[in-house]
Amino acid sequence: MYVGRDMTELSMISIKEWKDSELSYFHHSFQQIMPYLNTEGHTIYREVLEEISERGGLKRNEADYTHGTVITSD
Repeated sequence: MYVGRDMTELSMISIKEWKDSELSYFHHSFQQIMPYLNTEGHTIYREVLEEISERGGLKRNEADYTHGTVITSD
């Protein structure tokens, strides 16, 4: 479950200030509703995709048989 800022709050700040988790969540959300987006929605989705690309893509948070994870400590 996503716990973070909603689109109303995020729309008031630069997309460069979004966290990776916010980009990931809204990227997935926009993928699901793509057929129903208006022009403004498509523009926001494109901006999300461009920002993800500029950051080097989305990082994996879980391991599988071909990918490990980096252990981080608090």
